[in-house]
Amino acid sequence: MKLKNIINTLIIYCFIAVSFVVKAQTTSSEDFEVKGFHLDLRIQVMTPEALRNFADELAAMGMNTLVMEWEGTYPFEKHPAISNKYSYSREEIKEFVDYCDNLGINVIPLQQSLGHVEYILRNSRYSHLKEDRKDISQICPMKITESKALFTDLFSDLAAMHNSEYIHIGGDETYLLGHCELCQKKVEEEGKSKLFVDHMKMIAEIVISLGKKPVMWADIILKHPEAAEELPKETIFVDWNYGWKINHFGDIPGLQAKGFTFWGAPSIRSHPDNWYVTDWPKHFENQREFIPYSRKAGYKGLIMTSWSTSGLYGFTWDVGYDVMGMVQIRNTYPMSGFKILIACYGEAIKTKGPIDTDKFILDYAANQFGLNQKDAETLLAFLSVPPELIVNGKPQKSESIEQMQLNFGKISEQINKIETKKHQSEFAHFKLMADLRMHYLDYKEVEAKYNVDSFTIAQTSELVTELEKILKDAKALNKRFTALNKDFLYDAEIEHQNQLREMPIQLLYDRLTKVK
Repeated sequence: MKLKNIINTLIIYCFIAVSFVVKAQTTSSEDFEVKGFHLDLRIQVMTPEALRNFADELAAMGMNTLVMEWEGTYPFEKHPAISNKYSYSREEIKEFVDYCDNLGINVIPLQQSLGHVEYILRNSRYSHLKEDRKDISQICPMKITESKALFTDLFSDLAAMHNSEYIHIGGDETYLLGHCELCQKKVEEEGKSKLFVDHMKMIAEIVISLGKKPVMWADIILKHPEAAEELPKETIFVDWNYGWKINHFGDIPGLQAKGFTFWGAPSIRSHPDNWYVTDWPKHFENQREFIPYSRKAGYKGLIMTSWSTSGLYGFTWDVGYDVMGMVQIRNTYPMSGFKILIACYGEAIKTKGPIDTDKFILDYAANQFGLNQKDAETLLAFLSVPPELIVNGKPQKSESIEQMQLNFGKISEQINKIETKKHQSEFAHFKLMADLRMHYLDYKEVEAKYNVDSFTIAQTSELVTELEKILKDAKALNKRFTALNKDFLYDAEIEHQNQLREMPIQLLYDRLTKVK
């Protein structure tokens, strides 16, 4: 009897112990299964060495996933026309995937399959798939047979080169839905959701047939959710939220209730960021607010995005709207300058509640750069400056460009005086960003003077003199930009970025020297 009681007691204790373990596991399951980063290689293409170094940094932070938007840098075996001049070799892709595997990082390829496919449709081989002959951002979802053949090839290639159980199929910002006559007719008969879902379902089924799970951006299905249940339940949606209200695109809990899994996606570079303006406060706030929300909302993963460009392009056309060239409309400062935001993400994803971003910045300044309290607070002040662009010659908020120069000039001067004890090259990016900002304001001031109603030819000599100084400054800034991004970006990419920044100044200078 005593033995039976002892056995029963042991069973009870074992049950309690198991329950405790289960409870502990349930608590720890609040951690994200997928902790990752998204690399946008549409422009600012990183060298293989830079990619490996970045993977090392992610692994050190505890990241386990890297979403690669290869775009034109991927060397498709059957579709070489898609590759651009910065394309990696197949050996380089394989070596990088293997390198990440050894670090415990899962490499998910991202292949756009409806919108954001200018880089495919610019080629005559694929031009018949266009939704519109001028706006070549989107494939016509009614070209089912041709699209299926193309994307079966592309996804088969990606599946063979990547070990991940996932493939990202894009699907965001498909603004031309219902544009052509064929699509208009389908929308009238069945609705935009059905038009979108039928195409994305076909794409998802290709991926599933390859033994992979499809991942897609959530914005369009949330805007047009009526046919969402027709998508395979394996589909994972990514809620990208860069600082706006929750459920910005639509009813996420509604799709979760239908059995769909969600991941979240904040950002460290997005609109209105460009070479001269970074909305640091928004990006830090985005991490502070959205990451805890994603955990609370039951998102299974988190992918930090970092957009090098907006995905909008300008084109040089030939007869018949054949594309001779295309150039991005918006350029951001390279990701080499955003290590502090990446490190903050690594810390924020480990923090159960909202991260104290001000404290993080001050601690990072002390630990990473060896700054004293005063200089650390100067860095915090620099990263707290609200962004402001000049539109049609006028500031969006300030009274004048001169006032902007005065206000930002103070913090720029303070940043440039700081001498760091460690990681000088990383801090040099902040100094260059500050100087690029002042350079932008100097040029915009000249441009504004040129465009006032009272401007006459007699005033051109003064502006030409100012522009000569600004052009001289541009050359010096270009050298610093090159030195800081050497080996991070390809040399040709660095040169192209420098040319684009200098181009409007040179064009205005050439015009003024003709009329003075």
